[in-house]
Amino acid sequence: RQEIRKVVQALEQTAREILTLLQGVHQGAGFQDIPKKCQKAREHFGTVRIQMESLKTKFPADQYYRFHEHWRFVLQRLVFLAAFVVYLESETLVTRETVAEILGIEADRERGFHLDIEDYLSGVLTLASELARLAVNSVTAGDYSRPLRISTFINELDSGFRLLNLKNDSLRKRYDGLKYDVKKIEEVVYDLSIRGLNKEATVGVGGEK
Repeated sequence: RQEIRKVVQALEQTAREILTLLQGVHQGAGFQDIPKKCQKAREHFGTVRIQMESLKTKFPADQYYRFHEHWRFVLQRLVFLAAFVVYLESETLVTRETVAEILGIEADRERGFHLDIEDYLSGVLTLASELARLAVNSVTAGDYSRPLRISTFINELDSGFRLLNLKNDSLRKRYDGLKYDVKKIEEVVYDLSIRGLNKEATVGVGGEK
């Protein structure tokens, strides 16, 4: 357990470094160098993969769930960070398989140290909160089309979660928070439409295509 804790602490430190790096996108000038930030974050995920390899050696492979509580929180945080990077790069939702690949672990339980489905879903719900914040900060930075795209993405995410029968209590609570994220983003979009800025944004989006 002591050995597991040491590696988990190292993973937490790497996660903090990635988070600090990505938080820069919320600053006004941060929108200009999103690709650079994502590239740097991906370099940090190289460290995560090395640390994950170390973690796998600290317990018997068939006892994943016996020790799961030790790394559950940091794994969810890393899922969120991987999902945020992928969203910033392509504005798409990362799959569980891709997250597992980014973190250097398996997607299938049968293959050993894997990404539990509930840990994946928790990380995705954290992404929703981060995007709600990004929608607000986009307006401040004068980017009026981004909140509209975030709104579409979050509504699709919400529709996906509605199809799930969530039995896990902590996941259920996290999902309840998604309603507030949806509402927060809707308010931003509504505010833009009242000011007539959404038309400007739509033209901008059309122009980009």
